[in-house]
Amino acid sequence: MLNKGALKGITVLDLSRLLPGPYCSMILADHGARVIAVEDKRFIADGLFMDLVYRNKEHMTLNLKTEEGKEIFFHLAREADIVMEQFRPGVVHKLGVDYESVKKVNPEIIYCSITGYGQTGPYRDRAGHDVNYLSIAGVLDLIGEKDRPPSIPGIQIADIASGGMNAAIGILLALQARNSTGKGQYIDISMTDGSVGFMPVPLFYYKLLGIAPERSDFMLSHRYAFYNTYETADGRYISINAVENRFWKNLCETFGVPEYTELQYDEPRREEILDFMRAEFKKKTLSQ
Repeated sequence: MLNKGALKGITVLDLSRLLPGPYCSMILADHGARVIAVEDKRFIADGLFMDLVYRNKEHMTLNLKTEEGKEIFFHLAREADIVMEQFRPGVVHKLGVDYESVKKVNPEIIYCSITGYGQTGPYRDRAGHDVNYLSIAGVLDLIGEKDRPPSIPGIQIADIASGGMNAAIGILLALQARNSTGKGQYIDISMTDGSVGFMPVPLFYYKLLGIAPERSDFMLSHRYAFYNTYETADGRYISINAVENRFWKNLCETFGVPEYTELQYDEPRREEILDFMRAEFKKKTLSQ
């Protein structure tokens, strides 16, 4: 636990597991909050204890199915500012440690639940992982090569950003609101809903052009030469982001094709320009 930071004096009781919730409480702990991580020995035994996201925290195990465990939980909850949980909807009610129960002993509590699909709706009871939330949100369909199956990212976008980061934002907003009103609140984080929030650019172009974006075939995903990835002579790859025409102009002049400057979005010659750029980048190694 850090003894300084913007959240010094804030206590978090974290019941979450694996990545989304622990990532959120890691952010809070990194900024000075006291985080008490209530862990499950099964995850440790399975080798799923990611120590990187458990830094700066205090650790304990607790059996919430026993009266003694619940008594300890409520003793901690009375003095906490934030409670976090990541069980399926309804589990905390069965255990008797839900928001309304905690609110009775601590009216100022901020209680954050992180789930795949939220506390309501037809999917609320479904199990899932990162790739499921990205799939349902439509994000996964835009990742990968054209005319090939969607590619699963090598990082957990929904867990970390849609879940952990959104939860941290919600908690910080709730703390600010409590400073003004003196009241706590309940926060419902859906990782699927959060993933839908990653789609403003595809939606913008859909509304602008009336064409649904396709995998590796829209403005910011491989359709044009100015925003693309290219293989180099040593089998590595370089990313090019020349959205602004002045940067695209510099690239064209560097390769001796200034005539391409005004063809940045040209459709009839799009493949010609792409083929040219691929050939040019393939002539040199990444370091050159």
